[in-house]
This record gives sequence, C-alpha cells and structure tokens, in this order.
Amino acid sequence: MPPVRRPRATPFVAASAGLHAAGVAVLAAWPSAWPAVVAALVTDHLGLLAAGMLPRTTLLGANLTRLTPAASARGEIALTFDDGPDPEVTPRVLDLLEQHGARATFFCIGQRAERHPELVLEIARRGHQVENHSYAHAHTFAFYLPARLRREIEAASELIERLTGRRPVYFRAPAGVRSPLLEGVLQRCDLRLASWTRRGFDTVSADPEVISARLLRDLAAGDILLLHDGGRPAAPVLLRVVEAVLREARARKLRTVPLGPT
Repeated sequence: MPPVRRPRATPFVAASAGLHAAGVAVLAAWPSAWPAVVAALVTDHLGLLAAGMLPRTTLLGANLTRLTPAASARGEIALTFDDGPDPEVTPRVLDLLEQHGARATFFCIGQRAERHPELVLEIARRGHQVENHSYAHAHTFAFYLPARLRREIEAASELIERLTGRRPVYFRAPAGVRSPLLEGVLQRCDLRLASWTRRGFDTVSADPEVISARLLRDLAAGDILLLHDGGRPAAPVLLRVVEAVLREARARKLRTVPLGPT
C-alpha cells in the first residue's frame, strides 16, 4: 500500500467547499435565504460538473498535459495508448513500435489486463510503460464516491504491479471525465493524473488520414499524444496512424519516449 498523503485541494475546489460551508452558516442564521443559497450551490455544482468534463483542466487537481521542460528540450514526445491490452491490436502495435525503435505508455484497463496477463508482461518486457486506466473503465466512474474510487484504482494498480513488478505512477480517467473527489484519492494512492496534449479521436473516426492530421498538426516537442489499442479502433487503421506519427516524428527529429522513467 502506498504511503498516505494528506489531500490538498485546488483553489477552485477549496472555494467550492467554502461556499458550501458559507451556505450552511447562512441557512442557520437566516432560513428564509434558502432560495439564494440553493441557487448558489446549484451553480457551483454545475461549475464542478463542467470542469470534470474538461479532461485537460487543472481546476480539479494536478494534471499532466505535456512532458517536462527538460523532455521538451531533448526533443521528446510521448505516445500513449488507452483501453488495452487487446490480443488482436496490442501485439501489432508493439511490433510496429519496435521496428521504429520507439517506446510508449500503455494505460491498461485492469479487467483486460487480468484477461491477458501475457500482453501486459510483453508490453513491459519491450521497455514500454504500463499505467493505470482504472479496473473496470465504467461509464459511471466520475460519479463514484471516494471509497469506491480508491477500490477501483487500487485494484488496477495492484494487478499491474503483480504482473510487471512495477507499480503505476500515472492514472488516466476513463474517457478523461472525473469528479472533484478524484484528486484526493489519487494523492492517497500516490498516483498522478495524466491526460494529453492532443488526441486523434480514433474511437470515433475510421479514417487514418483524418486521425493522423489531428495528431500531427502543430506537433511539437513535449506533446503527449493519445490513441487507443483497445475498444473500437481496427488494427489496420491504428497501425497506419502510428506509422504516420512515428515517421513524422523522425522527420521532425522528435524522439518517442514513455511518460516517465520505467
């Protein structure tokens, strides 16, 4: 079990908590003010909900959207894959990465890792990074209370550590959607939230040229790119995109690396 850290709220979340406390105090002193208090709290909750729908925001907590300045100075980018491992897609992605001498980060779903432990081992064996993408990847993940969030996250971390011998250090929320409660849980689990700089939307498009264009437009050192080796993308489409990204990265003298030390 990772060491327990005292959660620290962002100013945005702290202000929300303060508003709730003020609302209670106002109601205790002036019960007739309840319509104004309710209106203020509803507005606050809508703001929190909107922030949770923005995968790259830091309003709800620390969020890695780019590599470090040092990595940028070295001309590095990070290629990340979500929702695997997949027995049809992941091995072919690994082979392609090896052909180009590239390393990547795989955010694995715990349930899929449990079904395909040999793929998780192979990802790690080839020098790639295996990170936490929750255990079940539930659509309701953003509505979980802290205890359930922690169970969901810890189950995936413990499984990945058991398979690879390395505990994940990064977490990516399912679909990038999260609640204000997630940051405190991640701090207790000794994990850091990671999102991306640019994404290909490869789960909603089947055109490799369109997907590649989204990723390569203004591609620069320090960027974190998001693709999927599990779920909807067909292997031929994904492989063409990965090939295009790796070739363009080489042409721009950019090196593809994992998010952090493996």
